[in-house]
Parts: sequence; C-alpha cells; structure tokens
Amino acid sequence: MPQLSKLRIALLTYSTKPRGSVIHTLELADALQSLDHEVCIFALDKDGLGFDRHLSCDFQPVPAQAAPSNINLLIQQRIQEFVDYLSSSQLNYDIYHAQDCIGANALAILRSRGLIPHFIRTVHHIEDYNSPYLQACQDRSIREAELCLCVSDSWQKQLYEHYQIHAPRVINGVNLQKFSCDRNGMEPQIKQKFNLTGSPIYLTVGGIEPRKNSIKLIQAFAQVLVDFPNAQLVIAGGATLFDYQAYRDEFFDTVKELNKELNIAKSLVITGVLTDAELPVLYRCADAFVFPSAKEGWGLAIMEAIASGLPAITSDSLPFTEFLSEQQALLVNPDDIQAIAKAMCLVTQTDLSHSLVEASQSVLSIYTWTNSAQMHIVQYQKMAKLSYSALRSNPNQEKF
Repeated sequence: MPQLSKLRIALLTYSTKPRGSVIHTLELADALQSLDHEVCIFALDKDGLGFDRHLSCDFQPVPAQAAPSNINLLIQQRIQEFVDYLSSSQLNYDIYHAQDCIGANALAILRSRGLIPHFIRTVHHIEDYNSPYLQACQDRSIREAELCLCVSDSWQKQLYEHYQIHAPRVINGVNLQKFSCDRNGMEPQIKQKFNLTGSPIYLTVGGIEPRKNSIKLIQAFAQVLVDFPNAQLVIAGGATLFDYQAYRDEFFDTVKELNKELNIAKSLVITGVLTDAELPVLYRCADAFVFPSAKEGWGLAIMEAIASGLPAITSDSLPFTEFLSEQQALLVNPDDIQAIAKAMCLVTQTDLSHSLVEASQSVLSIYTWTNSAQMHIVQYQKMAKLSYSALRSNPNQEKF
C-alpha cells in the first residue's frame, strides 16, 4: 500500500518560463515539499536553462525542440516530447498531476499504455479554440482525467456546465517572502533599466494578448495621459505558448494611431519576460496595478500586486469578484474604455489608494500556498487510495 503519509508526486507543466499555471506548479511544489512530501516537476524546457529560481524539490527538464509555427503541429510535438521522455523514465509516483492540456494529454497516453495508473488535471480556465484539434486536446485532457481540479468557484461551475464534471476547488496563493512592500535596494536599478521616470507609473503583467485586454488598456491609458501627461504604462511579461502576432500587430497599430496626437510611445514600457528576481522589484516601482482582463483562471498577478502594497484595478467579473470587493479594488467593466481610464485617474488619489491597499491585505492570509497544498493533499490521498484499491481488486494487474 502507498505510504499515504508521504506521497510521491509528479507535477507536469508545459514551460520553464513564468506564466500563471507554471508559477502555480512551482509554488505548489515548494509547499508540498515543505509538508514532507516528495515532489518532482517535469517541465518542457525549450532553451535548456531550466527554471530561473531555486527549487526545493526535484526537477526533470523535458527537452523540447524547435517546433513548427502551425499551432496544431506544435501542440502535437510538445505532447509527444512529454510522452517520449516519460516513457523512458522511472515512473514510481503515487500521484501524476498536470497543470495544462499538454501534460494531461501526455499522461492520458501513458495511462492508455499501462505505464501509469491515473492522472489528475487542474483546469485553470477553459479556452475557446477555433482549431478542432486543440479543442479535442482540451476535451480529452478534461474528460479522461480521473480527477479534475479547478482554482475558482466560477470555473468549477463552468466545468460542470460544459463537461458535467464536478471539480473540487483548490485555491491559488501568493508567496509573501517574495512579494512584499519591503525594498531590497534593486529598485533604482530596475527603474534605470526600464527608464521608469514617469508619475504615476501603472503596471500590468501578462504581456500583450487578447485575454489581457491589452488594446482597450492602451486606449484607456491614452485618455489618462490627457490629465497625467507624465504617466507611464508598464506591460511586463509575455512568455506564452500561443502566437498572438495578429493581436500584437493590432495593438501596435493602435499605439501608432494614438501616437499622432499624444506621443504615447514614450509613455509605454514593454519589458518582455522578467527574471524571477526582477518581477517583485518592478511591482514596488509602480504606483498602481491595472488588470482589466477579459478572461482569467484566477489572476495570480493581482495577489502579487496586493502583497506588494499596490492599489489594484481589475474587471468587475468572475473570478475577481470571488475574492475582491469594491472596497479592496476598483472593479471596472473590461469592455468600457472610459471606465478603465476613470479608474486609472481615481486610483492616484492618496486617500483612495491607501484605503484600497489597507482593505485588500486581508485576502493575503486566506490565499496561501500552504493552504493550497493542504487542499491538494486531501484530493491526492483519495486518488492514491483508489489506485491502491484498484490494484488489490486486480492482483494480476501490472504494479505501477
């Protein structure tokens, strides 16, 4: 019988670059390891550099080669790279858990070959794919998992609505040792690196893509510049699996058009992917966080901003309204450019800013990675027991 008090856990993620589900994997792994479980992260590693941070658990980089630009072929290749690597690995885990449809599809193949007994899939959000192949990959990763988990009430309801699957909720968290108001002396260096000389400085995280509502954000920022001509908008991050070039082209065409009257280009800072050490410092260099996303699984960046002492602006929709009230953040219609701009102007008011920051701090004690890990362990224990029971009922079955 598995040693249920100390689980061996394999976590799969599609990248070594910082994105929401990747950060979720890393933080969850550290929290599980600190609770005396044995964790190994398997991650597709495209540049051979691994993760840009110290890990307390084991890590197995899965070599990922250059892939075709066709998204269907790219996803197919990434799934196969996982399958090839894991098929030749010593797989001796109690739990196999994927954070995305690539890892989950690979695990589904391994299970069909009898190499693993089960797999778990966390659904951070459901995508609306135009490609039948991608839609099928997503559906398979959800329908074929022995257990689906999700990170919010709203996605829990949508999973049931779309797939008739009840997915237990496991929360996200925020690393308060990394994200805080405490300055570490790197702030002047980061300001110089990105030429952050404006006031106020608005920060958003996640790069330029449709889900982040980047075009409406830059249009709102153009209105803000009328009243605050020295303001800057910083767009951080951007590593993603998908190619949003058409949307990026539209974004920069919008900037070019706005630039005719406002010279907005000098007020826009696009950092690209940041190091693990740079991101927490960048939060502390900003005056406000603005995140009017069109769709999120949760929005880890909101929690990071709050922990860093920033007043936050975000969408007045789920999942944000699950954990933030109007007293804790300025909630706006993400489709209303004027409403976003108005909130960006209002958040500069000292009294309002302080009030938002003070009221929002209470969420930090609820959404911790330790709490998240403990919720995962409850589900892992159930899965490990089911696997053991299945093995006992069929003693001739191959032992995993």
